[in-house]
Amino acid sequence: MNLTVYLAGQIHDNWREDVKQLTSQKNLSITFVSPQTNHDRSDHVGEAILGTQPSDYYKDDAASAINNLRTQVLLQKSDVVLALFGEKYKQWNTAMDASIAIALGKPVIIVRPESLIHPLKELSNKANVTVETLEQAVEVFAYIFE
Repeated sequence: MNLTVYLAGQIHDNWREDVKQLTSQKNLSITFVSPQTNHDRSDHVGEAILGTQPSDYYKDDAASAINNLRTQVLLQKSDVVLALFGEKYKQWNTAMDASIAIALGKPVIIVRPESLIHPLKELSNKANVTVETLEQAVEVFAYIFE
């Protein structure tokens, strides 16, 4: 069996590589997909495909449309969604991805620190599992393979 896991969360550090390493150490058969992690590519994809836009509003709108299409396709093809919430960055995209996954009926694992229990209480209640560390999330994946 192979699982496809969508890794929802901020793109400013290498947490996805940490998850991949942890699952590799356990020899789990997982294919990972994610939002575009190249921030410049994500921000400029609309103009790269559609040409120069008349203002920042239209530039962002064009990029958002293409990024949302990519996310929709990858979320729909995923077996499980892991959504990482942290302290440092705003988490609007993560919340949106987790909410869409829940609406699609996808199993969702939320990773969040103790300090975010209250602000994420409703989303955590809708997720299948909520943990505090990436290691715990990988243990959940390992349990699926038992």
